[in-house]
Amino acid sequence: QVQLVESGGGLVQAGGSLRLSCAASGRTFSTYAMGWFRQAPGKERDFVAGISLTGTWTYYADSVKGRFTISRDNAKNTVYLQMNSLKPEDTAVYYCAARMRGSGYLRPSDYDYWGQGTQVTVSS
Repeated sequence: QVQLVESGGGLVQAGGSLRLSCAASGRTFSTYAMGWFRQAPGKERDFVAGISLTGTWTYYADSVKGRFTISRDNAKNTVYLQMNSLKPEDTAVYYCAARMRGSGYLRPSDYDYWGQGTQVTVSS
């Protein structure tokens, strides 16, 4: 079992920045990949960014590439999402997720454990 707790969400003006954190507990953190997803009201949960076990490989949705950065600190059992140049369309609940198996990383079904989510609101 893995428990995930997100933090760092909030209200920010367009062009601003936020850093989300996701603290993991349970299984050894360095043994599973991590991802961030987001879900706006009335929309599906979409992939935002993913990172491999050691952080060597990172993946981004086209909509956030160049603005968001995913990273992990295996010593602190934490994954981060640095979000810069935020836009109103980035407004959503952001979820971190843990992937225990396989090589897919884009779909919510690729992930085994989820946090409760943190709200990010970007005002225009």
